[in-house]
This record gives sequence, C-alpha cells and structure tokens, in this order.
Amino acid sequence: MKVALVHDYLTQRGGAERVFELLCKRYPNADVFTSLYEPQHSIDLGDRSVHTTYLQKVPYASRYFKLLAPLYYSAFRSLNLLDYDLIISSSTSFAKGVRKRSDAKHICFCHNVTRFLWDTKTYLREYTTYRRFYPLLESVFKMMRKADLAYSQEPDLYVANSSTVAERIRKTYQKPAMVINYPIDSNQFTFSDQKEDFYLASARLLSYKRIDVIVEAFNWLGWSLLITGDGPEREILQARAMKNIQFLGHVSDVRRKQLLAKSRSVIVTALEDYGLVPIEANASGTPVIAYGAGGVLDTQVPGTTGVFFKSQTPEALHTALLDAQAISWDYRNIRNHALSHFSEEVFFESVDRVIQDVCAA
Repeated sequence: MKVALVHDYLTQRGGAERVFELLCKRYPNADVFTSLYEPQHSIDLGDRSVHTTYLQKVPYASRYFKLLAPLYYSAFRSLNLLDYDLIISSSTSFAKGVRKRSDAKHICFCHNVTRFLWDTKTYLREYTTYRRFYPLLESVFKMMRKADLAYSQEPDLYVANSSTVAERIRKTYQKPAMVINYPIDSNQFTFSDQKEDFYLASARLLSYKRIDVIVEAFNWLGWSLLITGDGPEREILQARAMKNIQFLGHVSDVRRKQLLAKSRSVIVTALEDYGLVPIEANASGTPVIAYGAGGVLDTQVPGTTGVFFKSQTPEALHTALLDAQAISWDYRNIRNHALSHFSEEVFFESVDRVIQDVCAA
C-alpha cells in the first residue's frame, strides 16, 4: 500500500506539527507533502524528502505564510497524489482538500475546523495587525468558506483530537468524526512526588490564553508563580504582576521538564481545543487547575488529576486554587493515568485499528 502524508505547512513547530511528526515516524516509507517547508523552523524530518507546492517558490512565503491563505486550496489541489492508496492528512485548514483516486482512502487528522474562517473575530483578537483590514478580509473569507465547505467533503474519515473538535467538525462540515486523543512522548517527562513551593503556567503569551486571570489571582494570593513562554502580551502582563510572579520567557526542554515535575500545580486558563500541557503536567505527576471547558474535559479527572473552575475569572481561579490545596494528591496515580491513556502506544493502537477498518471498507 502506497501512503502519502500531508500537512498544511511546515513553517513552525506546534501541537499539530508534533502529531504530524509522530505520523512520519510511524510511516517511515510514506511520501511527505506540504505547501511550504522551512526545516530550520519546524519538525525534524532528517534526510527525508518533502514535496512542496508552487507556493514554496514565492519570495518570503514562509515568513508571511498567513497572507497567502486564499492560494492554499489551489496549491493543494495541484498536488498529484493519484498514485497513492492511502492519504493521511494533518490539518487545521487546507490539507484536507487534496485530490485522490476514487478507490483510494483519505483519513484526515483534523486539529480544528479552519478557525480564521469560522471564528474570524476571535482569531483576529490574537493578530491585532490584521484587525484594521477586517471589512476586506471578511469579503475574502466569505468566498473561502464556500471552498472550505466543498473541500471538507474530500476525506473519507475525520479523526478529531477531542470531543470539542469532533462537535465543531460535525456542526461546520456536516461530517462525523472519530475521537482519538493525541499523545505525548512520555519519555520526555520525569516524575517527581517532591513538589516545591511554586505554581506554573506554561503557554504562549497571547490574549486568548488568559494569563491575565492567573496574574490577577496570584497577585491576590501572594503565592509564588512561574510563567514560561513568550508572546505579545508579555509587557502588559509583567506590568500588572507583583513580585511573587516571575516571567521566565522561553526555557529549554530540560528546564521545562524540571518545572513541570516540581510545581505544585500547573494552571491552564485558556479554552483549548485539546491542549497537551495538562497531559504533560500529569505525566510529570503534577495536578492541573484548569478552566473546565474544551479539551481538558477529555483529559482530566476532577479530584484525581486536577481541579476545574467554571469561569475565566480571577475569583473562580482563586477558589479552585484553594480547593486544590486541600486535596491530598496521589502523584503516582496522576502519572499512571496519563501514561495509560495518552501514550504513543495507546494512540497508535487506535490509529492502526482505524486505518485497517477504513482500508478494509
């Protein structure tokens, strides 16, 4: 069986790219396709050949890849994948639109519906540079939504990373989706039941991550808080923070691993589609205090691996922090839950079963 692996663009390294990296390792003989490829800024594919679209020849395309949005579907449609029996796409937007033979199968690991098209105002809050162009963008996006709906019918099966994303696929594309929770590399995290006197937030400093809620709650409490990650909100957040809050910026993988293992709890205030940070914390034996919506509903067990709060407010987080402090956590059990539900082995057992079923059909 000849297999093609397709990803939207390989110009950055995020959660979607990490999943695609796992798929590439699982299928070492599969051919890899993407619209744009910047090896120094994305996942490590070694000496593996990566087939790109005509957009790769556009000057500065990798730097300004978001501006090329209206061109991506035509770029992916131009790829010749007619020789492949199985296409596995990894997509938040365009890769799902590739062509295939009528007898071939296409499984799409859909990390989300095309967010900038279907939740435009929320998306633009993160990218303030584009807000002034909203009237123009909306007219372009209106046309793109029609294409997105048409090409969303190409895959034979959607695989969603969470129940939240599966429901969005159903509502937006009118397609059912199977839920397979994405894994972490458990070997990258160390266990510790010796917690130190600090709490941790690990996120890009963007407005939707709601780090402002965490800062305000810890300003009240005076407890030690470490924040890793960088982003456009950093200066504003630092100006608000009291001395008990430290901004560490980007930290090495080794340092981040230590912080996850030693912190009392990891705080998550964003509404995440899925979210790997809570699972990474649990794999380190650390409980999670999270806004109780989105992906954490699939990954956390209240009172066992974490605590939920119901609104993105400092008051709600403050109450959850006090509740978590009163719990006698079984750190070993927290880690075991993560390893038994979100390991690569468990993930690929489900993936292999799905692929077998789809190909058999």
